Amino acid sequence: MTPDSGYFQHDGLNLHYLRWGEPKCLPIVMLHGLRAYAQTWQSLAAELAEEFCCYALDQRGRGSSDWGPTGSYHTEVYVRDLKALVDHLNLERFILIGHSLGGTNALEFARQYPERVAALVIEDIGPGSSNRGEGSERIRREMRNTPLVFSDWEEAENFWRKGRPNLTAEGVRSRLQYSMREDEQGGIVWKHDQSGIAEARLTITPTDLWPAVESMNCPTLLVRGGQSDFLPQETVNQVMQCNANFQAVEISGASHYVHDDCPEAFNRAVTSFVREQLQ
Repeated sequence: MTPDSGYFQHDGLNLHYLRWGEPKCLPIVMLHGLRAYAQTWQSLAAELAEEFCCYALDQRGRGSSDWGPTGSYHTEVYVRDLKALVDHLNLERFILIGHSLGGTNALEFARQYPERVAALVIEDIGPGSSNRGEGSERIRREMRNTPLVFSDWEEAENFWRKGRPNLTAEGVRSRLQYSMREDEQGGIVWKHDQSGIAEARLTITPTDLWPAVESMNCPTLLVRGGQSDFLPQETVNQVMQCNANFQAVEISGASHYVHDDCPEAFNRAVTSFVREQLQ
């Protein structure tokens, strides 16, 4: 299924989004992770598009959206971008899905605008994930060490296979196609603002997600990868004890990148949850 493509302006930037499905259906808005892109949701959107209208945002600095100043790559600004998108689309109430960075932005948006969010799906992030633990340190290490240019597509593919060993072949292909491009010198470079995103991730204090968790008043599914180094089971238990609106599912065999590693199991879990919201 080929999505429709659109743009809107906010904060001096042209921001890009994709749409699958008919606008008359219940809307779902999807937010990708730190270095991802709107097309990362293609598989899930294909499962949902007959019953829902799915929108995926290229968050600033990623995909086909403009790059912003390094200091703008933080939660408060991402939330404002999201509000500008849903206002542009005239979405009064919708389901919100977010992975990692996108999960932080989804939780914060729902905290600030609870009347707009009918339900939430948060993929593999929780309070404390971004500032402590093995996963947080791994991502900081990746931000420090990721090359800005590769000599050819084979070297770029090897980078992804080494760094994301659980990725499916389709996941690797998607990342090569949508997060990388060939430059004028024949090298392979990032489509996203790798330098700015890395600097922001290494210098800006992560958002405390406990206030959002405590205030959440809509049905919320927390999806954890069974091999995740980013969302400990202990954190999942604490979230569940804190707020009865949360439910959780663990996808066996998946790392932090659940929808890339085990797309069929992830899609089943999310599809089942969002269909419940139609009843």
